[in-house]
Amino acid sequence: MRRTRFIAALGAAALVATMSACGSDDAPDFSGLEVTVGSRDFTEQYVLSSILIEALDRYGATVTDATDTGDIATTRAALETGDIDAYWEYNSAALVEVFGEAGDSEADPGDLTDRAGELDAANGIEWVGRSSFSNTYGFALSPGLGAEHQPNRYDPDAFDLDDLAELLDDEPDLMVCVEDAFLERADGMTLFEDGTGYAIPDDRLVVVGSIDQVYPLVSGRGSGDCDVAEVFTTDPQIAEYDLDVVENNDVFLTYNASLTIRDEAYEQAPDQFDAVVDDILGALSTQRIIELNARAAAGEPLDQIAADFVTEFLDD
Repeated sequence: MRRTRFIAALGAAALVATMSACGSDDAPDFSGLEVTVGSRDFTEQYVLSSILIEALDRYGATVTDATDTGDIATTRAALETGDIDAYWEYNSAALVEVFGEAGDSEADPGDLTDRAGELDAANGIEWVGRSSFSNTYGFALSPGLGAEHQPNRYDPDAFDLDDLAELLDDEPDLMVCVEDAFLERADGMTLFEDGTGYAIPDDRLVVVGSIDQVYPLVSGRGSGDCDVAEVFTTDPQIAEYDLDVVENNDVFLTYNASLTIRDEAYEQAPDQFDAVVDDILGALSTQRIIELNARAAAGEPLDQIAADFVTEFLDD
């Protein structure tokens, strides 16, 4: 999905007049900036990319939309080579998958982002802002299993990953659905095994190609192949399919989002980038990003989601 947006002089003048009328005289000014915005290949990334594109577009930039650039390796390579100028990345994902560090599930999120920024300085890449929400790996129980083992889903002590490991060990008929990347990544299944001391036998794993294929298998609406599923904790399907997320208890890593941007783009308007990223992330609580992800997953156009968000939270 690619599109290039241009703001002509007349349109820019009209935009300035509109924002002045709304009391937005101090809105960031990206006039003259040309920037290509990419994203990784899942719903939350599409939402975040579209919001950034909408904001930059409104504030005068010429934006090339390269949303859905690819997986983390492909998107990161595009950033390093200059095929894209910016995309949203997560602190622990970069530390583990890009920089090869072990990851620390107990580390302070701010320290993780600072560390990623320090490492990327040598690559000419800035890390701007940090989200309060964390889109981390996790496991969830099917509705039936959740009702049996986690009757109070609002109690964080009700059922954690150690309890899940014990349950899987005690009940050998339970099946677990995961995407193939979860088995391959250093921040995926290996952390569950190391953190709980339990390795799920291969013959009890149902491995599929993407996280979107996992949810129907554990929801009770599909073939019912699985009782437990890998999830991302801000995915809208958790609520849609009535799944119970297992408490993390410092097993999986923290994934806070920041804008990663090439120095040559950032240095054209550093204060403006800082301001617009802070405004975007400041409005994105965990619940709000889940709601936006849900709208996108339901098929609402990303342009509309982004326009609504920028109008409500950035244009006042």
